[in-house]
Parts: sequence; structure tokens; C-alpha cells
Amino acid sequence: MVVMRSTRRGFMAGTLAGAGALALPRLARAQAERRGGTLVVAADGEPRNLNPALIASNGVFYVASKVIEPLAEMVYGGDGLAPRLATAWEGSADGRSVRLTLREGVTWHDGRPFSSADVAWTAMNAWKPLQNLGRIVFRDLEAVDTPDARTAILRFSRPVPFQLVRNALPALSAVLPRHLYEGTDPNANPANARLVGTGPFRFAEHRPGEFYRLERNPAYWEANRPFLDAIVYRVMPDRGAIAAALEANQIQLAAFSAVPLADLERIGKVPGVKVIPEGYEGITYQLTVEINHRRRELADPRVRRAIAHAIDRDFVVDTIFLGYAKASNGPIPKFDAQFHVADLPGTPFDVRRANALLDEAGFPRGANGTRFALRLLPAPWFEQTRQFGDYLRQALRAVGIDAQVVNNDSAAHTRAVYTTHEFDLAVGSPVYRNDPAISTTILFQGGLPAGVPFSNQYGYDNPAMNAVIDRAAGAVDAAGRTAAYRAFQRIAAEDVPLVNVAEFTFITVARDSVRNVANNPRWATSHWADTWLAE
Repeated sequence: MVVMRSTRRGFMAGTLAGAGALALPRLARAQAERRGGTLVVAADGEPRNLNPALIASNGVFYVASKVIEPLAEMVYGGDGLAPRLATAWEGSADGRSVRLTLREGVTWHDGRPFSSADVAWTAMNAWKPLQNLGRIVFRDLEAVDTPDARTAILRFSRPVPFQLVRNALPALSAVLPRHLYEGTDPNANPANARLVGTGPFRFAEHRPGEFYRLERNPAYWEANRPFLDAIVYRVMPDRGAIAAALEANQIQLAAFSAVPLADLERIGKVPGVKVIPEGYEGITYQLTVEINHRRRELADPRVRRAIAHAIDRDFVVDTIFLGYAKASNGPIPKFDAQFHVADLPGTPFDVRRANALLDEAGFPRGANGTRFALRLLPAPWFEQTRQFGDYLRQALRAVGIDAQVVNNDSAAHTRAVYTTHEFDLAVGSPVYRNDPAISTTILFQGGLPAGVPFSNQYGYDNPAMNAVIDRAAGAVDAAGRTAAYRAFQRIAAEDVPLVNVAEFTFITVARDSVRNVANNPRWATSHWADTWLAE
């Protein structure tokens, strides 16, 4: 038995501290890598669109990152990035261009050669106009020059921080085959469901409700990789069944805390099973309360602040996350020492203050003790988001708000919150991807079109907030960016456009036959070309 486990609070402190340096020790390999075998893993959802160039989310990456590759991937140590489809990247001094040197000898799974034309087409037709996160990061991208097949030069209409573009490469630079997408509606292209990429695995089959199957790419550009013959993602929405399947060796791995936290201590003692907290440092999540500002009561910042005061963050961390989390004080997690502001004016747990703010806002309790009723939609992604929805309903009842919980599947929840806005409060879990501009400021920037998942679809539109986000986006120097993002956090603390409750990463549980697990900070959402199965 191998159990990589620590105390609950110590785990989070260590994990997040490691995220800053991205230099955690790796386990020494006890034997040479072995080729062959099928790795069977748990998947608790089935994204309808698997295209990571259009939808940058971990549910998509979990499957698609083995098939469709980005330009670079995060690594522990060094400068934090390793080459994938690009071998080098260089920003100009004026912030108006980034030169990418692309890998030679790469082919698409259908045999066509990969070239700079694919990067150029994807950047201008997917990342910039369509991708949920890329449309912000690449907003000012005006052209991509391709002087030769191995060179792509991103050109921007105004200065864009190279630091931002570099940080975005792992999550936002998945490249699509131009020859399959050009002249089509990218959102409706059948290749979004049956992927064609350059990665170590080829998409083989999807049986809805049963599994996804990926098979080894025999023509992969990296010599002698991948080691595995296949990866099978068994669709298993029942988390109790996932733990049982691991114990019975029917599956070999479950990522993203698919095994309930309450079961970790027990399952970590099962012979042949290991509990692995590393491998998520580059994808820290935050538990949030999303607020529909179109609702009259919620348009008042005093009401939003009252909701924040009604939440006992320590209870949430200790009871829902069993200590595998930290209380949050704002939109940038505590581990990001460059940007995080520690002394923000907070909203500590204070029911008396919450009630006073609601009275002050003009929403007294009625004869039945209720001030008003709200629709509360907990995100179905994780056990903790669902549990927090039940807790929030009780917490709001204590201050006279009747929160009526509406549970939806993934597709219905995404549509209700991010397209049709049929919610009052929603429990969210946005990801912080090591730079505020990649996936965090999009939660606060006004004027975004409807239908963009994991973005500000809340009706919040503050000119001061928009201006500081815009200023940060054009600050080429690190000091200017830092100052702008600290101002961003202070406006968020004052306005409370949404409530940040906790920050957390995940746990992987695997059979000890699975090797090279968690060897980069985005492991579950990376390529798995070097993962192998021991006999």
C-alpha cells in the first residue's frame, strides 16, 4: 500500500505553498516504464462538447487533453512551462507580438501535417471569438503571421503582457486542425464530439452513459510515447460506486476528488490503493455564490453583503471540505503571493450584522419571518458544491431569506446560469489558472455576451471595475499589473458582485499499479503520455 496523505489543514497549506513555487518532489521510479495496458478511470460527467479550443474547462480537458494538445504545459520547477506543440515563445518589448516556434514532425491523427496555419486559424477563429476564456485573453489579437510552417507570430492591436500570454498557454492554446474546421461553424462541427488532434491518444469511441475510449497514437511525435495502449473513461455519476470500483480494481484511477472526502482515510488504508494530493496546483478552485444582479433585492450591495455575512466559512471548510480547503477572502487565492491582497475588508460570519443590513436595505421580515424568496441553483460538478447549496439554504433561512434549491444536471445548470439567467443565486466553482486575466476577471467584467460559460452572466456592470480590468490587461510591466489587480480586488470587496467562500484543490485516488501520476501541476488535465501501468 502507498498512501500519500497528510493532515487535512496541513495538506492544503502544503499544497498551496507548493503551488507558488511549482516545485514539489516527485516519487522516484522503482522500475523502468512498461509499455501496454488499458488504464480505466472514472468520469462523473459527459461534456456535450469536448473541444478545449472552444470550452476551456477541466471537465473537457480531462478527456480532450490526451487528444488535442496545447502549445505548452505546466511543469514543476524551472520556469514552470514545458514545450508541447511549441518549442519556444518570445514576447516583443512593446507587448504587441509573441513569436512562437513550432515543433517539427507533428501530424494530425488523420495523417495531415501540423503547421503554423493550424495555429493561426485556431487563434483567430476559436480562441479569440469563441473560447469562453480566450475571448478575453486574446481580445486584442488582430492577426497571426505565418512566415513559414514552423513559425507563428501573434500580433496584438495594443500592448498585451507577455506574462499573461505565457501563463495562458497550457489552458487556452489547444490547437485545432484547420482542414477539418475551416468553412464550418466551429460550434457545430462534428469533430467537437469525435476529436482529431496531435496528441498521444486518438479518440476511438463514446457510448453515452457508458464510456469514452482513447487509443494509442502510433505516430505520436514524442518517441516511444505514450506507454499506455488505451484509456477508458467509465461514466460513473455515483461517487460511492467509484470508491467501490477502485477497491475491487475494476477501475484504476479517480481524479478531481471523485472519491468522497469522507472516504479518503478509509480507502487510503486499502492494500494497493494510494491517495495523492499533488497534481492540481495549477488549477485551484474557488467555491463561490453567484448572484443575479437583475433581481431587485440582489441589486442592492447591502443585500449581497448580508448574504456574505450569513456564511460561516470556517464551518464550510471544516464540515463540507473536512479541512481540505481554506476560507477565501477575495477573488485571487491566497497562494498567489504576487497578486493576492491579504487585508481586504472582509465579511466575517455575523448573523446580527446580516439581519441589520437587510433591514437597512428595506426588506423587513414578514409575518412568517421571511423577507423574500430566491431560487438557489447549486452547481452539479462536485459533491461539495451540492452540499454547500444545502448549507446555504439553511444559512439564509437564519436571516429571513427563503432559498428554494433547484437541482439541475450539468447542461441544464450551465444554460440556466450562463445563457437564460433563470436563477437568483447559484453555487459556482471557478478555477484560478495562475493569472487573474485568464479565468478570474471574466467573472467580474461587465458587458459580456450571454451564453459564455463560467463568466460574468450576473448582470453586474461597474464602470470602475471594467476600467481597472482593462488597465491591467494592457499593463506590460509586472508592477503595473500587480497594482491594477490589487485595485481589482478592493473593488470586488466593496461591491460583493459575488461571494468568495473557500479555495480548494483536489485529490486523486489510484491503484499503485498506475505510475507517473501527478507529475505536473495540471496532471489530470494534461497529456498522460508518460503514464504507465506496472504489472
